[in-house]
Amino acid sequence: MNNWIALTITFAAALGFLRIMDFFAHRGWIESRLSRKIIHIGTGPIFVLCWLLFDDASAARWMATLVPFAITVQFALIGLGVLKDEASVKAMSRTGDPKEILRGPLFYGIVFVLMTIIFWKDSPIGIIALMLMCGGDGIADVVGRRVKSAKLPWSKEKSVAGSLAVFVGGWVLALLVVAIYGYAGVSGFTSANFVLPIVIIAFGGMLVESLPFKDIDNLTITIAAVFLGRFFF
Repeated sequence: MNNWIALTITFAAALGFLRIMDFFAHRGWIESRLSRKIIHIGTGPIFVLCWLLFDDASAARWMATLVPFAITVQFALIGLGVLKDEASVKAMSRTGDPKEILRGPLFYGIVFVLMTIIFWKDSPIGIIALMLMCGGDGIADVVGRRVKSAKLPWSKEKSVAGSLAVFVGGWVLALLVVAIYGYAGVSGFTSANFVLPIVIIAFGGMLVESLPFKDIDNLTITIAAVFLGRFFF
């Protein structure tokens, strides 16, 4: 497919998903905390799967990077108050304070920009790291708040159920996307050989996410996954 067409489709898919979630949250059809997590979980896989639309030209990764870069700039401008977007603030913040977007959501966008530039389709490391961040960290809060379980001794705001959700959700989403890449014939993506490495990487991500740090999980999980991924790929 022509890379310009691929870029247009990727922009449309990513922005369309974001605006739908913004609309639902702004109308009050879903609560802000839930819409924030749906965006966290869903935007990443949509973007990464759209990479398959691009060819192997050297410029392709840079063109694809324009999507998270543009969205990240938008997040920054909204968080700084330069742009007024009540729907986005409602969908991506816990309390309605635009400055919250300058933490988790902004880090989320920066991570996608870096992983696209550094790893692209050349290595599964970036994709696995991104899917652990999306499927792992994204689902932890949802499960942790809905499933009653003991709190972690070293992190009183996090629970056993939430940590297990990080492990299972991250592992399943990473393996699923890697399997799709393998099925699409992308070189170096053989899901059968990735099961155990992804289990280990997901377990490491779970341990890092369990630490008592606030609003930087998007960074710490990704860094841990990249570090561990270097040992396997």
